[in-house]
Parts: sequence; structure tokens; C-alpha cells
Amino acid sequence: MDKHTYNVSLKWEEGRKGIVSSPELPSKIEVATPPEFEKGVPGIWSPEHLFTASVLSCFMTTFLAIAEYSKFEFNDFSCSAQGTLEKVDGKFLMTEIILKPILVVADITQKEKAERILQKSEVACLISNSIKTRVHLETEITA
Repeated sequence: MDKHTYNVSLKWEEGRKGIVSSPELPSKIEVATPPEFEKGVPGIWSPEHLFTASVLSCFMTTFLAIAEYSKFEFNDFSCSAQGTLEKVDGKFLMTEIILKPILVVADITQKEKAERILQKSEVACLISNSIKTRVHLETEITA
């Protein structure tokens, strides 16, 4: 694969809020400082939410590619993620992201294969591989 670039810009609106956009995408995202910080704004996507969502969405797309390549059939996939912000050595860091995929398979005898594909997806996720935040899986596989 060749080198690719992704263009994103931000326009400050007011206070601690701005609008993120990309000339490559039709929608814009309102972003703000999270309410845990001084002058933070509740109810708006924060950098911490976007960081966690980036890992989560990359995990999903990696899973879908690996499942397709492996000819692995499933009935449903959903996943939640929990990102943890902590102060370490005087600096705020996103220290951990827990991914909680729920995978529904047609045949429960495929549970082991499903687990391997989920694990492989986390290891192969390019966003997870690009950050120093620990990423963990808590999988749930049902039929």
C-alpha cells in the first residue's frame, strides 16, 4: 500500500468549542473541551471521545476485513469502548482503552475461531499500533 494522507481542519467557534471538518467528507463534528476540565462543555464530542472512537472504529474495520479474508461468517457485531484519561508524571494521558466486542455467530462451534479473529483484529489495528495507549479486549461471543 502506498502512503496516504488524510486532511482535517478545525475552526474555533467560541469559548472551548470548534468545528472539525475534512474536504474529503460531507459532515462536520462539533468538538469541545470535556466537562471534566475547567470551562469544559457537556454534550459535545471531545478529543478524548474522538481518540477512543478512532481506536474503536479501526478495530471494527480491521475485524470486518479479517473476517472476510478468513471467510468467517457472523450474524451480528457490535462493540463499545471505554477510554481512560489519567494524570501520569504531571501530564494527562489516555492510558487505556478497553474494547468490548459482542459477536453473534450462527454456529457456537465457531467460538474459538471467532475469538482468534477478534484477537488478531486488535493486534492488526493500525490505530492501536500507532499509539502508546494500552488496548485490551473483553470479548463476548454468542450464538
